[in-house]
Amino acid sequence: MLAQQRQQAILERVRSSGGVRVADLVRELGVSDMTIRRDLEVLSERGLLEKVHGGATAAGPGSTEEPGFAAKSARQQPEKEAIARQAALLVRPGTAIALSAGTTTWTLAHLVVDVPELTVITNSIRIADVFHRSPRADRTVVLTGGVRTPSDALVGPVAVAAIRGLHVDTLFLGVHGMSARAGFTTPNLLEAETNRELVASAHRLVVPADHSKWDTVGISTIAALSEAHVVISDSGLPEEAREELSAQAGELIIVTPQPEGQVAER
Repeated sequence: MLAQQRQQAILERVRSSGGVRVADLVRELGVSDMTIRRDLEVLSERGLLEKVHGGATAAGPGSTEEPGFAAKSARQQPEKEAIARQAALLVRPGTAIALSAGTTTWTLAHLVVDVPELTVITNSIRIADVFHRSPRADRTVVLTGGVRTPSDALVGPVAVAAIRGLHVDTLFLGVHGMSARAGFTTPNLLEAETNRELVASAHRLVVPADHSKWDTVGISTIAALSEAHVVISDSGLPEEAREELSAQAGELIIVTPQPEGQVAER
């Protein structure tokens, strides 16, 4: 088991039970006491858990919190709708796009089902189902395989292998968080690996992310802020975040949710 897989297993155990003992982890993961203590030290330094005598306890909601799809879809709905409508303007007929798993990218999928001659690559069962329910003879949808996460992403070696070697015009990347220090992040190590492969496959990276994602940091970085060609956020984004994203990303687009649509600033 790789270090990142082992640390993910430790975090999942902490999340489910509230705490872990070093002795139990040594027995369950088949590694040395010293290896487990190093893992706990790394995770503690990142603020992901609290080290205690003989083990570790949960640090509370933060970088390893991975809400399910239903919980996330109920948050910032007007903002996500406005962001998705702006992102849809970047989708052209006859192109290949990738949509990573996420509630904003899922919203975007509904808005591009009528784009002709589209090829769609996704690691989201829910996004693939959006296109399945609105079939078009001139559209191709490729769903990767993989292990399903709480947010309904398909991740892991199977997903990575399916994506590797593909080339898309634009990737719309859903993220758990973004910050000046950590870039675009996710709370799931395997999802980060899969999303990094999606980033590598894309000619253009577009990140649709509402203001609540700023200064939220997941355990693993997907991409640096500077790798994004376009970031689309909403008017709730704080000024310091706007300055940081404007300086690092290729373009920052701000949308203001309104009853009859949104106004975009660049």
